[in-house]
Parts: sequence; structure tokens; C-alpha cells
Amino acid sequence: MSRTLLSHILHRPPPLLASRGGGRGGALPSRLRTLRLNCSVAEATASGDEAPAPPARKKRVVSGVQPTGVVHLGNYLGAIKNWVSLQDLYETLFFIVDLHAITLPYEAPQLSKATRSTAAIYLACGIDSSKASIFVQSHVRAHVELMWLLSSSTPIGWLNRMIQFKEKSRKAGDENVGVALLTYPVLMASDILLYQSDLVPVGEDQTQHLELTREIAERVNNLYGGRKWKKMGGRGGSLFKVPEALIPPAGARVMSLTDGLSKMSKSAPSDQSRINLLDPKDVIMNKIKRCKTDSFPGLEFDNPERPECNNLLSIYQIITGKTKEEVIRECENMNWGSFKTTLTDALIDHLQPIQVRYEEIMSDPGYLDGVLLEGSGKAAEIADITLNNFTFHSVAIKVNDYQSPE
Repeated sequence: MSRTLLSHILHRPPPLLASRGGGRGGALPSRLRTLRLNCSVAEATASGDEAPAPPARKKRVVSGVQPTGVVHLGNYLGAIKNWVSLQDLYETLFFIVDLHAITLPYEAPQLSKATRSTAAIYLACGIDSSKASIFVQSHVRAHVELMWLLSSSTPIGWLNRMIQFKEKSRKAGDENVGVALLTYPVLMASDILLYQSDLVPVGEDQTQHLELTREIAERVNNLYGGRKWKKMGGRGGSLFKVPEALIPPAGARVMSLTDGLSKMSKSAPSDQSRINLLDPKDVIMNKIKRCKTDSFPGLEFDNPERPECNNLLSIYQIITGKTKEEVIRECENMNWGSFKTTLTDALIDHLQPIQVRYEEIMSDPGYLDGVLLEGSGKAAEIADITLNNFTFHSVAIKVNDYQSPE
């Protein structure tokens, strides 16, 4: 492993500090909080008062974005914007998946910079660190440890069928593809299962990876859960929750500005194909002005012969918060010139506050460090419980017969 990679992964405050009260706002250590809760319940019971019923647990949602390239409109509309509403409905963990970013060639200093930039964009877009845990994947080491354990139970045939691996390995050639490109779906499964996730927001093109995660969870539950392990001293039951997909009703897949049949992507060679969240006004204006359209009269949704029209109308719908019916009434008789001006104005108005807030956050590195430290501490508390339980069942239970020396 290179020194630059070690510098990126290891150059961070230890997550343990967060669990000892090092987070923002002077949070009490987790053990002390639990102790005080137990004491208050005991005191209430002793005085004849009924102990309050514990609040119903919210379902847990986890998701992340790679810090490669720049965050674009597709990342925002397909993922981050939806997270803002999810944080009010669920227990949420949103992280920057920097370990996934090293499956292809990269520069470590640039990766470190992009990781912090992506975290700042999360916050600028409206993710609230008092509602959601925001952290960097490599700052919670249980991700990698659980991945290794899951790898031992994942058949190689399951990984060989993954479409993204086939496409990327074919382009790069076998000699230029690392093992991590094949096994990263197991790391993705670890990211999800580590937090006993109920729901995972995914685009329509990502459902294959979630299905693999579900298959791994079911296989491990069968191998190491159930009654047979309970008889041997284990907890029994299921070790992992089998997560469900949470697919947004609209905007799950934003398409390229130069090809309405291709997904908007960071890796596309032309920057003209995407709107980056930090693009200045004149750049946004120029990209929309030059984006691909068609020669049909009027504007309409869902015509398979007009993918660019459907894409641009969908972007406008989500950016403005309007319904399809409202967009149709407003835009169906517009020509492309008029609609492009309308779309440009809507994009600039929507993205400008995000850009201003992003600059504020990046100018205060102490604040950003505090958010990430607090988030990794909260995440580690959950992750360590899952990892320790699975390690006990899959490894340590086999040596239970050995006694510790007196």
C-alpha cells in the first residue's frame, strides 16, 4: 500500500474520540447516557410511577456517494436531494464511499480533497448533522473487516455476473483491473449490512447490487444464524436484516445532456454532458443552450422517441417541485428556445444557495472536521455491535471450547 493511500485513509481523528464525548455540542459518553436512562427508569419505578414506554424505532436508511470527479445534477437529483426529505422520516446514515473510489487509478491527494468537498456538498444541500450521521467510509474500519468476513461466504460466480464489472474490465483490460473492481460489491454489501439497514435508496440501474447484498445476507443468515448456533452459545436468529430498495418516484436516473439514452456520469469524457453542482451561472447557461434536443413540435413526457425531451422536462419538474401535470400545462406548447431559458433560470435559482453554503462550509475546516468526527463516532457504535456479533458466530464460536488461562 502506498504512503499516499495510507495518508488519505489514516489522516483523520480517531472515531473513538466521538464516543467519549468529543463530538460537537459536548455530547455525553454513550455509556453514561445509558446509565442515566436506566437510573431514571429505576427511580420512576421505585416511586410508583410507570416507566415511560420506549419510543418506536425509526427504520434505518443508509446511502453514499463516491468522491470521484465532481458531484453533478444526477447525483443530486437521484440521491442527495431525496436524502434531505428522508432524514426527517428515518434514522439516516449518509457517507462518502472513499474506499470504493480506489478500485480504479486515482491520486491520493486529490481523493482526500474530493472527499472533504463531497461532505461539504452533503451539508450545503441540506443534510442536517443533528438528524443524520455524516461520515467518511474509511473512518469506520468495520466496513473493511466485515467485507473480508462476507467475502468468505460469497461465491465467486455471484461476482462474475455483475454487469458493471464486466463493462469496466472489458474497457480497461485484465492486466489493468485490480481485484477490488471484482470484489467491491461485497464492500457495498458490508456498507449496508453493517448498519442493519431497513431501506437503501437506489436508482433503477443499481438494483443488481442491492439484490446481491440481499443474497449475501440470506446466505450468511442461513450459514451462521438459526437454532443450531443458538444451541452452541450464539444469539441465534438472523445476523443481518435483509434490506429493501427505496426507489424515488421521479429523478432516480438523470440522463446525459448530450445523449438522452445514457446516464449522466462523472466519468463521461465531455463535461458538456452534465451540470455540476458547483458550475457557475454562465457555464450552466452555456450547457443548457447547447444540450441535445429534437425536432418534434411541442414538449412531452414519456415518449420513447424523445428521450432528451423527457429528461429535460423531468429535471425541470424535480428542480421546481412541480407535478407532471403542472409542467405539461406550462411547457407543452413551448419551443426549445423558450424552454431552455426557463430551465436555465430554474437551475441557477435552485443551485445558487447550495453554492453559497458550500463556500461557507469549506472556509471553516474545523466545522467540517467536527461533523465528520461526530458522524463516524455514531456510525462506529452501530457498526461495532454488528461486526462483533458476526465475528463471534463465524469465527470465535469455533474456538469456544478453549478455556482462557487462569
